[in-house]
Amino acid sequence: MNPESRRDAILTQARGGGRLEVEDLARLLGASRETIRRDLARLDRAGLLRRVHGGAQPVAEGPFPQRMHEAVEAKRAMARHVAAGLQPGDSLFLDTGSTTLFLAEEIARLNGLIVITNSADIADLCQKGNRVILLGGEYRAEGRETLGPLAVAQISQLRAGRAILTVAAVTERGVFDIDPQEAEVARAMVAQADEVTILADGSKMGRAGVFEICPMARLARIVTDAMPEPLQAAAKAAGVRVEITA
Repeated sequence: MNPESRRDAILTQARGGGRLEVEDLARLLGASRETIRRDLARLDRAGLLRRVHGGAQPVAEGPFPQRMHEAVEAKRAMARHVAAGLQPGDSLFLDTGSTTLFLAEEIARLNGLIVITNSADIADLCQKGNRVILLGGEYRAEGRETLGPLAVAQISQLRAGRAILTVAAVTERGVFDIDPQEAEVARAMVAQADEVTILADGSKMGRAGVFEICPMARLARIVTDAMPEPLQAAAKAAGVRVEITA
């Protein structure tokens, strides 16, 4: 069983409620206790489980952990697609989101990148073999992210070849978020990047957004698993590459 499937199986067990024991999981999944402990540590960092002595407990799901369970295979496919195009020496802004967290898992297999992020979990996943700059600022525990004027000020002092961002909505006008502070960070990253890539599954297409990040014409590409034909036509008319992974 590969690591992704094993962690999915652990989360399936967690949804049944009650405490999870390392010994039981190791026997059930045919893995070593140390492997299970590493899996539980990663799931804890992502906010999907809470580690306790000898095992883990389910957590009450808030908005961010819930997103980690949604469209999982589509997000992983998008992450693999983007990661396949990265080369040593590339510099990236990555904002906080479930899809960029899946991308960080792919980046963990790469070397020689420069990753600038406001996500503690993304920084942790990417740091081995890559240079990571973790932005400071006001800390929001739910998404383990930094936000606010300090984070934006630091972004303004940096430059990256690419900004790879998640968004809440993609429309013919552009891309949007539903959180003003996260939108502020994303706008700052767009301003300091040579090229902007949006990662968004099909549920974000045509959805209502509140806080504009940037107009469609500022994007270089949109990577998604599904996009309605009229929205594809609008994107292509604005010079945006649409890459559908499903």
